Amino acid sequence: MHVGLFIPCYIDQFYPNAAIATLKLLQKLGVKVSYPIHQTCCGQPMANSGFEHLTTGCNELFIKNFAEFDYIVSPSGSCVLHVKEHLHSHEEEDKAANVRKKVYELTEFLTDILKVDKLSARFPHKVGVHQSCHGQRGLKMSQMTELVATPFSKPMQLLQMVQDLELVELSRPDECCGFGGTFCVAEEAISVKMGKDRVADHINHGAQYITASDMSCLMHMEGILRRQNSQVKVLHIAEILNAEEV
Repeated sequence: MHVGLFIPCYIDQFYPNAAIATLKLLQKLGVKVSYPIHQTCCGQPMANSGFEHLTTGCNELFIKNFAEFDYIVSPSGSCVLHVKEHLHSHEEEDKAANVRKKVYELTEFLTDILKVDKLSARFPHKVGVHQSCHGQRGLKMSQMTELVATPFSKPMQLLQMVQDLELVELSRPDECCGFGGTFCVAEEAISVKMGKDRVADHINHGAQYITASDMSCLMHMEGILRRQNSQVKVLHIAEILNAEEV
């Protein structure tokens, strides 16, 4: 199995530790991983802003970088969902279709493809889990609590394997953080209020860390936490699943 590591541009620029943890975790689990060095943005910000017709270059480059891998794995549910639903090619649509089928967010790859049932990680802290909208509603990585069905959460399934980690129960586990990509720019006031509400739920239940499979959601909440001078920290789930002694 040969995996292509897809690292979103904002993680590359602002949160490289999440990318490094993803690489190390996959390697620890016996996966051969390569990082195509010419990869750039997947085009999601342009598409979200109504300019999907300008993403042709992003799409063609993505296909060129990742078409030959067995799987493509990324520590970002939102970017993965964008590729799954929007990657097309005028010249090589067959390759685009193949790429769309084999791109996975990290936690769904660990649970669905590798079928991980144990981890060597240790993280002795109280952790609140944010179920990002793209992951929960788009990639079906967790069950929405308002639906009558057997509850599940792929991120929580993995976190429960981490030694000494205590998951905190939230009042509103499905609530959006308010980031929404370019939504936070176009609707700043609403975005901030939603973020404050999401952060408060974690704080009120004693979380020391907030984790998620989308660093973009965590980035939004981190900004709010910093402005509140809070001691609560954000950490991508890959960093916790790869933690050995914290």
